[in-house]
Amino acid sequence: MSAGGTSGERRAPATLHDVAREAGVSLATASRSLNGSTRKVNEEYRQRVLAAAAKLDYSPNLSAQAVARGTSTTVALLVADIADPYFAQIAAGVVREADHEGLIVTMAATERDSERELELVRSLRGQRPRVMILAASRRAGDAASALLAEELRAFEANGGRVAFIGAVEAPYRSVPLDNAAGAESLARALVEAGYRGFAALTGAEGLRTAEDRLGGFIAGLAASGIALDPARIVRPAFTRDGGYDGMRTLIEQGIDDLDVVFAANDVMAVGAMSAVRDAGLVPGRDVAIAGFDDIPTARDVTPPLSTVRLPLEEIGRRALRLALGTLDAGEELPVHAEVVLRASTPTRTS
Repeated sequence: MSAGGTSGERRAPATLHDVAREAGVSLATASRSLNGSTRKVNEEYRQRVLAAAAKLDYSPNLSAQAVARGTSTTVALLVADIADPYFAQIAAGVVREADHEGLIVTMAATERDSERELELVRSLRGQRPRVMILAASRRAGDAASALLAEELRAFEANGGRVAFIGAVEAPYRSVPLDNAAGAESLARALVEAGYRGFAALTGAEGLRTAEDRLGGFIAGLAASGIALDPARIVRPAFTRDGGYDGMRTLIEQGIDDLDVVFAANDVMAVGAMSAVRDAGLVPGRDVAIAGFDDIPTARDVTPPLSTVRLPLEEIGRRALRLALGTLDAGEELPVHAEVVLRASTPTRTS
């Protein structure tokens, strides 16, 4: 067989050496032109390198670059559930900020499993991302937390940077959210709207986001002289189906004494509204429903959902800026939460 091979033979991928030879420049100049070096490259040479790379259909070996640099142009984003609009909005913010910085985002789902999160972090460390952003809610006293901390320390010791979204212990960078204050404000607003009989749907005990929101809601009621009956706190999964199941539980208990049900996130609230309909009742009329987050679908469901708005896309952007060290002064403060009352909690006149 000739050195050139037959017409049907697959050609080997072009290498950086091939590009340099085609452009008539040194290997170092070709590398700087293609790999974003901070060292200035003569514009004529750079254009010759780019033209040669296009002609040869050259693709850089990102894994090799990561080994050489000790890092890559990748941002690793870990969320609890890719299908959850809350995390989708945060991811959109991370991706848009990454585009601005010339970085690429890879995303993985922990499924709210701390052991899975630990394994994902271990695997991602081997890919040498520049940044890891952990967006899944933390669990108090989690047995895997010490091992996760070791992995993250090793990652940062090798030049990586970590940022969390939500509550986390020092010394990690984190974007704090006003979960408790937002839920407290919602409770006060619902009391002002005439509501007196309350129930809550929240996640499993120890899930910090859920606990913060429940605690804030209870505090808001207490400030108005109202106590939330512990029997009216249901702890299903922190998902749409969990909200459905939790609302079914409340309906089976009897809801004659209930005016409004607070769900600790919007997807749970949407599930609760479906359960109300399936029971032959009307959300907002027979029992009011409120959520938390203000995901886009909160405005589109019927009736539109009362909730607490968090600027989810901005939270994603801020998390990446925090990790990269480009956060503006004042952005370290907790992200403000805003109560938004809609038709799912109409004002009560009696």
